Order: sequence, then C-alpha cells, then structure tokens
Amino acid sequence: MLRITELKLPLDHAPDALRAAVLARLSVADADLVSMTVARRANDARRKSAILWVYSVDVEVKDEAAVLARLADDPKVGPTPDESYRQVARAPAELKHRPVVIGAGPCGLFAGLILAEMGFKPIILERGKVVRERTKDTWGLWRKSELNPESNVQFGEGGAGTFSDGKLYSQIKDPRKLGRKVLTEFVEAGAPPEILTEAHPHIGTFRLVTMVESMRAKVEALGGEYRFESKVVDFEIAGEGAGRRIAGVVLEDGSRIGTDQVVLALGHSSRDTFARLFERGVHVEAKPFSIGFRIEHPQSWIDRARYGPSAGHKDLGAAAYSLAHHCSNGRSVYSFCMCPGGTVVAAASEPGRVVTNGMSQYSRNERNANAGIVVGITPKDYPHDGPLAGIELQRRWEEAAFEAGGRTYAAPGQTVGDFLAGRASTELGAVIPSYRPGVTPADLSTCLPDYAIAAIREALPAFGRQIAGFDAAEAVLTGVETRTSSPVRITRGGDFQSLNTRGLFPAGEGAGYAGGILSAAVDGIKVAEAVAKAIVG
Repeated sequence: MLRITELKLPLDHAPDALRAAVLARLSVADADLVSMTVARRANDARRKSAILWVYSVDVEVKDEAAVLARLADDPKVGPTPDESYRQVARAPAELKHRPVVIGAGPCGLFAGLILAEMGFKPIILERGKVVRERTKDTWGLWRKSELNPESNVQFGEGGAGTFSDGKLYSQIKDPRKLGRKVLTEFVEAGAPPEILTEAHPHIGTFRLVTMVESMRAKVEALGGEYRFESKVVDFEIAGEGAGRRIAGVVLEDGSRIGTDQVVLALGHSSRDTFARLFERGVHVEAKPFSIGFRIEHPQSWIDRARYGPSAGHKDLGAAAYSLAHHCSNGRSVYSFCMCPGGTVVAAASEPGRVVTNGMSQYSRNERNANAGIVVGITPKDYPHDGPLAGIELQRRWEEAAFEAGGRTYAAPGQTVGDFLAGRASTELGAVIPSYRPGVTPADLSTCLPDYAIAAIREALPAFGRQIAGFDAAEAVLTGVETRTSSPVRITRGGDFQSLNTRGLFPAGEGAGYAGGILSAAVDGIKVAEAVAKAIVG
C-alpha cells in the first residue's frame, strides 16, 4: 500500500474528483488503481472564499515498486505506515498478585484494557459509580443544585472526559501510533468510523456513555474486574530507601487488596488521594496549570468569522477556534477545550465550590460556542512552596465563585462589555448563557487573582482582532475554570514507576502526564506495558 498526502480539493468537489487527483499524482492509468481509502481529511479555511479539503489517501496500485521508484523524490508519496498495535508481553501462568488500576477514566480504561488483553486480569477500582448512574447524579447538580462529591463530572466511570466535547486529537509525540489503537478501540465500541480519518475527531457525551459501557464489557470478558464505589483511602508501603515499594491499597470500607503493581490513573481532581500519597512519602511536586473563565458566543458568529460565505455548510459543521496572546504583564492567555455548538457545565466535585467546564454532543448543534479563556500560572503563584499548594489556590477561587454566584452552585457571570469596563453586571444581554443550574450577574474580578484579570482584559480585544465579534459587549463570561490540568505531578522515572516507590505507576492527567482523552488513553497504554514488563522481567 502507498500513502499519498496533501491532496487538495475544493469544498464542494465532485465524488470522483479524489480518484482523479490520485491518478494524476501517481501518473497511473485508472485500471492500475486497485483500491483507495481515505486515511485523513482536514479542511483548510485560511482563504474563506476558497475553503479546501486536504486528504491523505492509502492506495493499492499495480506494480507498486515501480511507482515508488519513479516517485522516490516526492515526499508526499511513500509506503503506508504500519499502525497496528503489538503486545509487549504475556502474563505468566501464575500471578502472585493481580495488578490494580485506580481510576476508570480514559487512562485507567486503556491501562485496564491492555493489561487484560495481555492476560493479567487487572482489578480496576473506581471511587464513583457506573456511567449511567453517574449521569443521573451529574444531572442532579445541573437541574437541582444537588452535588454528590463522589459521583459528578469529575468522578465516575469514564472520567472527566465523559462530560466534554469528546475531542480525540492531541499534539503528543506518538511514534508507535498508539493513538490509532485508541481510536480503533473506540470505533469497535461504537464511535463513528470517521474518527479514524477526520483531522479533529470528536465523539460527544451521549456516545461516550455507551462506548464506555461496551469497553468495560470487553475488559471483563478478558478477565478484568471492575469495582465501583470503591474509593482508595490509603496505600501500604513496605521497605525503606531503595527497597521501598507498594504492598497494597486500602479501601474506604476497610478492606485491603494486596498487590505489588498499582497504576495511579486518578484524574486531575483526586485531591484527597494526592494528599494521602504525599502523607505516605510518595514523591509529589507542584506543577503549572491554568485558570480562567468560560466565554460564550452564538455559534453562528464563530461560523461566519471562520468560514465566511461557507458558514453553515453541511460538511463543515460547527466551526472551532484556537487563540493565544502573550500579555504585557508576562502572562499567556489562551483558549482551552473549545466546544463548538456546546454548553457550559457545572463541574464541581467539592461542596461550596463552583467550577465550570465545556461539553458538546456529537451533533454540535447547540446555540452557543464556548471555550475556556485561561491564564497560565506556575508554582511561583501558589500560596506556599508545598507540593499541594496549587490545590489550595484552586479551592480559594472556586469558593470565591460560589460566593459570587449566590451560594447555590449558580455560576457568576458577566458580559464581556462590563468585564472590560471594570463594572459588575446587573443583567446579561443577548447571549444567553448555557450553564446550569443558572448564572448570577456579578463582578468576575473577585473570582480570580488581579494578574489573571488584567491578562484576560488585555487578551480579549486581541482575540477580537483575530475573530470578529469575539470581544463583543454581549458575549458572556462565566467562572471559574480551574481544572484545566492537574496542579501536581506524581513524578515517575523512565520505567514509568514512582521515583521513590517501586510498583507504583503514576499515569495520565492526574499524575501530570497527559491532557485530554487521547493523550490520557495513550499514557494508559504505555503504563500498562511498563507494568507488564515489570511483572514478567
């Protein structure tokens, strides 16, 4: 098979135009083209009056060797890369202990799946509930202002990514094409097949729910075991110094699981577990993350700004954006987790605190577009030098948002016009915020540090020069966005094990090694492979 890249065609090209382009690129007769499959498709909207599709295509041709030799100097034609996944080990006939995976988000899901496929029969512990019960609890906060601290947007089967846009693209380096393994498993579990070809694939929340259930069934069929509402509250550590290692985990009900291999796929909001690990002497350090607000515009504004006269085209769908600005105070402001045609959702996991996030369904057909507008911060900004100081900062501003919203889990909101003018909003305008259980007009300057407010006020007009109407007075901000990534790193070495506790494998977003569904899943695969190698030697 050959792969051809950078085949460009007009937005409304004829069905047979792609085949014609392949024939022209290869300079072969139609009869010599045996088969062709789209490997990737992206749109190029830099010229709004002439939007293009850009294809990569895998083709089978007669006399492939001769075609390759003739086009040896063409960097856009070459052999199709091998993207198949190969297991690195097989479980021995007898296992002293089954490996334990803590967390059933994307990282824990794929760590459990890979271990199960290799025959290690992992035990997956999840503090929250199965995904459908968890969904009911999440709606309890959104509709009734009732928060379940153990079953919400952050905790439960599927992890935080379940209530998101379901974006499946990442900028991680992936030389082994592990991301392809992730996408292939998702399609097998019910995801739309186009995620294998679209440059910016997404799934949406409703589809993620059924996919998570399907993948759980596969892990169980392979010998894995799920235990829900099984919160790990302590870690048994044996030995000292270089001989220090994990010996087991203790659950909230007092039961114990003896094991010498634990994957920490905790997610970025497992604050109590971070604290327990630190108390037990596991190496934990503070790391940078970002804080800010959610911004909403009518999706039609974003479509027109990005696609011009092609806005609303059935094949383009809802337009997305990615923005960044370096501020005069040294801060960087950027858009985060942009959700076309989506909603802003309540994402709190602790009582008395308000957190926002974004979510879209697969159709992306809700009225508004939303994104986090966030400011990068570092441990120098934290209240002290301790490894858990970032959590304290998060809690402070989540509590401030709870107060500003009226102490009901409503989010404080402000029009962009009022925010830029430095005055509190007393009412909201034409852009109706989507956050539930509701938005209270407020002064968002009380909900973030002064340096962050100043940076966002400088960035919004700069973004307005890139996307017309982005800083329009009617656009609305809601606060606060504090869970952009983990505020800690549970540091690991080249063997994926904790720096000072053998058998403990920090993984995914909560440990500071991923950001988003795809990168977390890929990290779960890598860590599962490391566990397998550690067991078989």
